Amino acid sequence: MKRAFVTTLFQRLSEQPQFIQIVLGPRQVGKTTGVLQLSELLKDHTIIYENADSVFSSRLQWLKDRWLEARLKVQDHKKIVLIIDEVQSIPDWSALIKGLWDQDKRLKNLFHVILLGSSSLELHQGLSESLAGRYEKVYVPHWSYQESKELFPKLDLEDYLEYGGYPAPLGLEDKERRRAYLRDAILEPVITRDIFQNATVKKPALFRQTFELVCLHAGEVLSFNKFLGQLQEGGNVDLVKHYLNLYQQAFLIRTLEKFSTNKVQKKGSSPKLIPLAPAFVSLFGDIERGRKFELMIGLELLRKYEDVTYWREGNAEVDFVIKYKKKIIGIEVKAGNKKDKKGLEFFSTKFKAKTLLITMENFEKMHELIENL
Repeated sequence: MKRAFVTTLFQRLSEQPQFIQIVLGPRQVGKTTGVLQLSELLKDHTIIYENADSVFSSRLQWLKDRWLEARLKVQDHKKIVLIIDEVQSIPDWSALIKGLWDQDKRLKNLFHVILLGSSSLELHQGLSESLAGRYEKVYVPHWSYQESKELFPKLDLEDYLEYGGYPAPLGLEDKERRRAYLRDAILEPVITRDIFQNATVKKPALFRQTFELVCLHAGEVLSFNKFLGQLQEGGNVDLVKHYLNLYQQAFLIRTLEKFSTNKVQKKGSSPKLIPLAPAFVSLFGDIERGRKFELMIGLELLRKYEDVTYWREGNAEVDFVIKYKKKIIGIEVKAGNKKDKKGLEFFSTKFKAKTLLITMENFEKMHELIENL
């Protein structure tokens, strides 16, 4: 199957080269597989795929040689797509690519370039240092329930709520093997290789416990003071904020702000904690089914809409708020039989907003329902 980002890349590569394409996203979600599927779609292009991890010496020269190879093919009137995987493993890669790209642009000799990497922090550093204004991002999210079910037709919702987000664990029958894969092949490499090697983490034990607390409180609004109160090792609010931000940059979590028309109040709000894959929650314990379902809906909204928040005032609350086509939409998620709409009604009156109740019966039509509001 082809994921949605492959279509996005195909559309961009069907145009004249304007920007370097940066493919970002968590580990083990199919970034490389999807990019290589482009060769089936771009039959009139020559695809040059290289993995920088396979080079052990003179990496910068190797990268320059690959670029010059692609440049020569373009001069032979060929359509070229140069793909460099694990580009962050090359020291000073962004400065070299900036110089080569600018040179080709002056010569009107541009060709398509796609850069991928498993370490999001290293990629972000390179992009901010040298390539500003020269690239477009293509974000590859975790696997949704619909995508996972397409890959595994017998998958049921309960299985996804417990182990969803990555395709590989869903292909394993044994629950302990699933947990071991998530821990050893996904979470541990992100923490030790992507984060510890590229950011300052003064208290590693506190850092790890921070992620565990996010998973145990998935879908909850938790003040920073309450967060600190549950940590076993001393810290402070600024340190916790820093650690949460590192996990966000590594595509492991999102923290949602409170919806407000006042930007100061919005920034100062307590965060709603969202692990970016349901599977993470099962690594550290269990939460009730309703919160798992709410988490899944929140992740689906984050895949499609840029501005996702929550709202709470007194005893009234709305699980998620999005802005879509100049409309404010409050979304409440209910997995059980109780369908209380008081929060939605309060929110609708206060902000003149549209509202939507998502249940187990209508969640697969959620985007269609949003479109028709």
